[in-house]
This record gives sequence, structure tokens and C-alpha cells, in this order.
Amino acid sequence: MRLLLDTHTFLWFILDAPQLSASAKALIENPANKRLLSMASIWEMAIKTSNGKLTFKQPFEVFIPHQLRLNGIELLAIELPHVMALLDLPFYHRDPFDRLIIAQSLVEQHPLITVDSAFAAYPIQTMW
Repeated sequence: MRLLLDTHTFLWFILDAPQLSASAKALIENPANKRLLSMASIWEMAIKTSNGKLTFKQPFEVFIPHQLRLNGIELLAIELPHVMALLDLPFYHRDPFDRLIIAQSLVEQHPLITVDSAFAAYPIQTMW
């Protein structure tokens, strides 16, 4: 199964945070599943790192690529159909990064691993 990780899911997984549910962790660790992270999440984390809201033990440009390789997580590029899907996406959720991740989940038909209950308002499959 191809799984799209929400930004917080990725962070909690790579940081081994207790907030990550056991079932979400098992899905991510299952070698039969392909793990994907949106470029929107990379963009979001870069902004939060640059403004001091997010810090890592290593520089962002070293830590994030290393974690992607280490954990076999592939990047999901932002494509035109993802952006076009935003035109019809209701504003149940206002965060632009989350809206783009929702649109990608919708277009690609990939389940999204997230704890964010606001995502349930959209016609996508969420797991936690």
C-alpha cells in the first residue's frame, strides 16, 4: 500500500515521539508499504526551521535528506493536478500545507496517516 505521511506524522516517526500511535508506527514500519512525504511537508518544515519554530540536532539540509534515505521515505512532488484539485476543495481546513496534502491524497488515492481530525471532512482515507 502507498501511504502519504502528514508532516507531524513524519516528524513524530523520525523523532520516535510518543505521540505517534502504535498503529501508525506499524503501518510506516511495514516493509510492504511504500511511504511518501509531500514536498509541501518539506516546504512547511523549512519555513518552521527558518523562523525558529522547529529545530533539529543537525542542520535541516543534512537531517531531513538523511532521515528520508534512512527510513525509505520517498518524496511526492507537487504536480499540476494536485494544485488544480484545490479549486474544488472545501475550506474545512484552512492551513495551505494541509490543504495541498489533502489534495495530493485525493488525486493520488493514497491513504493519509494523520492525527488531524479535520481531514476526515474530506473524501480521503485517513489512518491513525
